[in-house]
Amino acid sequence: MKVKRLNLQDQQEKHSYDISLLFVTVFLCVFGLIMVYSASYYTAEMKGLGSSYYFRRQLISDLVGLAGLLLLSWLPYRLYKWAVLPAYAVAIVLMILTNYTRLGHTAGGRTRWINLFGITFQSAEVVKIAVILVAAFLIFTYAREYRGWKLWLTLLILTAVPAALVFSNDLSSAFIILAIPLIMIFLVNDNRKLTVFLIFLLILAAVAILLLKFMSLDRLMKIGDWLVEHTPLHEYQVRRLYVWNDPTYDARGDGYQVLQGLYAIGSGGIFGKGLGAGTQKLGFVPEASNDMIFTIICEELGLFGAFALILLYIFMLSRMVQIANRADDIFGSLIVVGIITQIAVQAVLHIGVVTNVFPNTGISLPFISYGGTSSAFLLAEVGMVISVGRGNTLRKKK
Repeated sequence: MKVKRLNLQDQQEKHSYDISLLFVTVFLCVFGLIMVYSASYYTAEMKGLGSSYYFRRQLISDLVGLAGLLLLSWLPYRLYKWAVLPAYAVAIVLMILTNYTRLGHTAGGRTRWINLFGITFQSAEVVKIAVILVAAFLIFTYAREYRGWKLWLTLLILTAVPAALVFSNDLSSAFIILAIPLIMIFLVNDNRKLTVFLIFLLILAAVAILLLKFMSLDRLMKIGDWLVEHTPLHEYQVRRLYVWNDPTYDARGDGYQVLQGLYAIGSGGIFGKGLGAGTQKLGFVPEASNDMIFTIICEELGLFGAFALILLYIFMLSRMVQIANRADDIFGSLIVVGIITQIAVQAVLHIGVVTNVFPNTGISLPFISYGGTSSAFLLAEVGMVISVGRGNTLRKKK
């Protein structure tokens, strides 16, 4: 009796799901749960919450996100067009309520959350999905009618509104929100002048970052005083520039988190101290289970574990790139491009922040850091990517 063997590609065709993408997503979530427990059990015990408090909350968020993933992957992605305007309107309203009403929840001096009906979540995560849908829909619908600068300017204006609302309390999320349409424009537009202009802006930004990084601290402080006086930047945000320029600046204050994080990374060596054996999470690294979780990974699993995690992200994004390339239409393709941009930029920013390559902006590591809103919405976005992939596979079967 012969047994028919199905390879991974056969199974994906059979179930209309990208099994590889689904597997790596679940694996990252499981790994994230393990690292959240390892990084948070001491803090939870000290607060009298029980060692598994943060683990349990993260598990609930991941399960909610997986439910959203399954639902959105089952829905035909073309139905997302009907959610564009409602999603954008809800995102704007949520940001206004967060910034200007008592519903806004403040933690660590930043008002990034909103409390509705007893549920606290981060409003910027809704904005990211809304911007992805709006950008994909505008380009898909009006690219032929409004070619060139008119379309791109309209897109950037619509993106700049929610980004400006996010900017005051969440600089990193505002950067991600602006990056999404810029990447889409770069990939889709056929105007060489616009492409050259975007590349020029990227080079200009890189040069500015290098100049700020390596200029003297005294000169940077003068620039910081000007920024606080003439721009929407707050004093605490500017102080992070000083720490980024010189980690020893205010070593017991603003520089403490960065220095402890760098120490954790360096102490892990190549293979780390062992899972659960790290010491920096024992009250030394602030936000060890969230904004600084990559430092705990480096300390406990070493550079080997850190690079393995980066390879998993690369594999996940490569699967998404394949889905974008095979999409039935540009709407589906751009949805995937937007989600790729969000995950990639967020991961790069997190790793860059904890290694002091970028200023400290407080951003979570996708699928790994403790943070219910981020995990749930990211998992839902993976469901959107799978839905785009299913559209192509189902069409082939017919």
